[in-house]
Amino acid sequence: MSALIEEQELTKEELLTCLRQMEEIRAFEDNIAELLGRAVLKGASHLYAGEEAVAVGAVSALRNDDLITSTHRGHGHAHAHGDRHAVGEAEKQEHLNKMMAEVLGKSGGYCKGKGGSMHIADVAHGNLGATGIVGGNLPVAVGAALAQKLKGTDKVVVCFFGDGASNEGNFHEALNMASVWKLPIIFVVENNLYGMSVPFANVSNLKDIAARSAAYGIPGVVVDGMDVLEVRKATAEAAKRARSGEGPTLIEAKTYRWYGHSHSDPRAYRTREEEAEWKKRDPILVMKEEMKVVKMLTDKEIETIEKGVEKKIEKAMDFAMASPEPPASEVFTDVFAPSKFVPDDYEKDRQLRDHIKAGQITREISYAQALQEAMREEMKRDSSVFLMGEDIGLYGGSYGATRGLFQEFGKWRVIDTPISEAGIGGAAVGAAMAGMRPVAEIMYVDFTPLIIDQVANVGAKNRYMFGGKTTVPMVVRTEGGAGRAIAAHHSQSLESLWTHFPGIYVVMPSTAYDAKGLLKAAIRDDNPVMFIEHKMLYKEKGPVPEEDYIIPFGVADIKRPGKDITLVTYSRMVFRALEAAKELEKEGLDVEVIDLRTLNPLDIDTIVTSVKKTGRLVCVSEAYENTGFINEILVQINERAFDYLDAPMVRVAAANVPVPRAENLEDIAIPNTRRVMDACRKVMK
Repeated sequence: MSALIEEQELTKEELLTCLRQMEEIRAFEDNIAELLGRAVLKGASHLYAGEEAVAVGAVSALRNDDLITSTHRGHGHAHAHGDRHAVGEAEKQEHLNKMMAEVLGKSGGYCKGKGGSMHIADVAHGNLGATGIVGGNLPVAVGAALAQKLKGTDKVVVCFFGDGASNEGNFHEALNMASVWKLPIIFVVENNLYGMSVPFANVSNLKDIAARSAAYGIPGVVVDGMDVLEVRKATAEAAKRARSGEGPTLIEAKTYRWYGHSHSDPRAYRTREEEAEWKKRDPILVMKEEMKVVKMLTDKEIETIEKGVEKKIEKAMDFAMASPEPPASEVFTDVFAPSKFVPDDYEKDRQLRDHIKAGQITREISYAQALQEAMREEMKRDSSVFLMGEDIGLYGGSYGATRGLFQEFGKWRVIDTPISEAGIGGAAVGAAMAGMRPVAEIMYVDFTPLIIDQVANVGAKNRYMFGGKTTVPMVVRTEGGAGRAIAAHHSQSLESLWTHFPGIYVVMPSTAYDAKGLLKAAIRDDNPVMFIEHKMLYKEKGPVPEEDYIIPFGVADIKRPGKDITLVTYSRMVFRALEAAKELEKEGLDVEVIDLRTLNPLDIDTIVTSVKKTGRLVCVSEAYENTGFINEILVQINERAFDYLDAPMVRVAAANVPVPRAENLEDIAIPNTRRVMDACRKVMK
């Protein structure tokens, strides 16, 4: 260690800071273990004791403006990072107070008690958060590093994760993306030898995780994770490399956790002899002894540090216990960032729709051209907007929706990605958290289950989990629906999957006008938006104003007024509904067709008003009948307008079968005009 001190030109003050931080992490974790033992603390808590040298060593090599992402075993990362940013004793104590209160689920915590032990993060100072999903933070860190590259900063991102995460697909997608794009990121894997209980040797034929870096053409370094200065040196070298544009580094820190995976873990998978051997290499004891050898630490200084740490933990506990539980009203706050829509936006949309229906807007463009215009205009308007996805660049997208944008804006505003859906989704989340506005394309909605972890578990929940202190302004563009006879893996309508998750908006435009205005609104919004297009609508033309406009979310459009039946639908089924309404008019039925435009937020008021007028409701969707989104509408109408119904509500949806290839079978499985007409006739009986 003496050689490392001299080599890194470390001062006594810097060394004492590292020692103090490790002592504080250890005391913090021991305190939590004691609280768990007495059942004062409830819930999961994954302790970092034993691994302190990794967090402290890595963070000590960074600048204050660098970023980190963390894991479910993240108390050490949160403390090392937070303490670095806290100036003076009062701020440092406040930092510990907020950490302790968060672990206990109190309102005084960093995340107002909403994140808890696994999600402590001071996002205001560049900790992009801790995730309870193993490996879930890897693509997010890549996105944050991509944001630095796009913004032209020389900041680096450190991504902490455990050895278990190295066997996740996220690990490989993240390392590949970071390598291909030469991103300023440092991957720090804390190999504590056990995933949960299974030894690493049982799940990998490689001795070292760092050896996997060779597959991606980046450096892989193995360090003693019990030596804070060795970790610091490796991180400093990796940071220098990243800042110079040479790309990522994988650092494997061999370390050991003192406690089990969680409080309930009896640690039966490892021997007490093994634990005793590792504890001889306790990073705190090792640093103390080495500093004493080089005459940079005295017993008196050790006593002063230990007493100071004890006092800080006591104060943090006093603060946490005195901090009130979150008020009941907090259940509903922080799910979405505040809306940016103003009254003029709603009025302008209403006026433009009236002009379209009156034939006053004569310019007609296709649905695909409307999407292109929306992205082009927003990219010109805001330099933080960029596009990313598979084949969206030179190829122009599988359905031509990004055609021409690559040539106009270049490869770093229209980014062709590897075929890595989880990586794309997570990178969009990370880039959004780091100040960009990504528009990520997933080629088919059938593939969006591959991004659920990143977009639904991380992106959509981050604002809530971190107490409303972060925003995730991102859009995922995708397309769904049947009609091209391309079978079950490319023809589904999975929108109800996405309406299930709080924290994400779901938009499904049917016309060129709606597609442009809603996409522009989505890009400007500060929340994750799932923007689902329909493969059969890209060539459909319609009137679109020349002027700049956006369409606020949560406003349905009455595409056809009527007095006999309320027909609610969205996306391509709007056209089937209009066709049905036109034919039924010949039978003397006056059908009102409502296009939802956005499923979340849902404009239920427009539907209720219509049902109160007509007394009858038919809902149409191309999604599976089983748990499709229209079932939610039926339930809400049952709750809010049941007394106004003159007949049972009827739904028209896709059959509960995988979408078949044969065109005649596809036509049977998916709602058509005849089925919509039959449903309308049924409610009139």
